[in-house]
Amino acid sequence: MKDLLFMGLFGIALWVFVRIIEKKPILPWGKPKENFDDEPTQKLNVKKNKKTKNGAPVGESETELFKSLFREIKEINNHMIRHRDNKFVLIAEVQPANYFLQSQDEQESMDAAEEKYYATLDSQTVIYLQNRYIDLSEPIEKMQKEMKEQDDLPPAAVQYGTDMINDLIQWQRAMPRFETKRYLLFVYQVDAKNITADDKEELEEKIQEKAFAELYRRFNAAKSALRKSKKEVEMLTREGIVELLYYTFNRRKALKNKFKHIKEQEMLALFVTADQDSRRIEMVKERIDDEFARKDQEAEKTAG
Repeated sequence: MKDLLFMGLFGIALWVFVRIIEKKPILPWGKPKENFDDEPTQKLNVKKNKKTKNGAPVGESETELFKSLFREIKEINNHMIRHRDNKFVLIAEVQPANYFLQSQDEQESMDAAEEKYYATLDSQTVIYLQNRYIDLSEPIEKMQKEMKEQDDLPPAAVQYGTDMINDLIQWQRAMPRFETKRYLLFVYQVDAKNITADDKEELEEKIQEKAFAELYRRFNAAKSALRKSKKEVEMLTREGIVELLYYTFNRRKALKNKFKHIKEQEMLALFVTADQDSRRIEMVKERIDDEFARKDQEAEKTAG
C-alpha cells in the first residue's frame, strides 16, 4: 500500500514538472497562459514595418543619412580634415614591416620601440584599421606593357609571362582577397579665443597654421619613433584622405568603380573642361575671385 502511494505521489510530481517545463497548464482542462514574451517581438516587427512604405523608406533617405555623417565636417584642406568647431584631423598611413623575416633580437627591438611609442598615446591619437580589396590590375597592366615594349624576348619568356598574367587574373577572380591598411589619426582642436588677428581672413590663416604645426609635430614624432621598429609613416595628402573616405563608404562599389578610375576621369576636379592654356585659366580664376568679392561687398552692404 505504501509503495502504491509513493508511486502515485512520484507520478504527480513528475507530471507537474513536465507541464511546467512545457509551459502548459497543470490541469489538462485548464486554459493555456498567454505568451507575453512574444509581445515585444510583435511590437518590434510593427515598428520595422513602419520604416518602409511602398518599398521606399519613410524617414531619411540614404542621401540625407550620408550627409548627416559629414555635418560636423567643414572642409578637407591643407592635408587636414577640419570640423566646424575648429577640430583638425591629420591622417598618416603606417607601412608594415615583415616581422617574421627579422631575427630574434630585431623582433625584440621592434616590439620594444613600438610598445614605447603606443604607451605615450592619448585620446587625441586614434588607430584606424581598414580592410581593402587587393587590386592586382596595376601590376598586371605594368607587366603587359613591359611585354609589349620588349621586342627581343624569346618565345619561351613571352609564353611564361602570358601564363603568369593569366594565373594572376584567375587567382584574383577565384576569391576576393583583402589587405589591412593601418592609419594613425592625429586630432587637435584650436581655441580661436586665444588667437589675435586683425580681420577674419588673418584669423582663419592663423588657425590653420597653428593646427598644422601641432599635428605635423605629432606626425614627425610618430615617424621617428616607429622608424625604430622598421615601419614607415607617410602623411596623407588631401587626395589620400578622399581616397580613404571613398573606400570607407564604398566597400562594395570600390571593387568595380576603382578610385584610380575616378581620378583618371577628372571626377575630382573642381572644373571639368577641355585643355586650355595657362593664360585663359588665370583669366577664369580672376573672374571667379572678382565675383566672390562682389558678393562679399553686397553681403556687407545688406548687413550694414
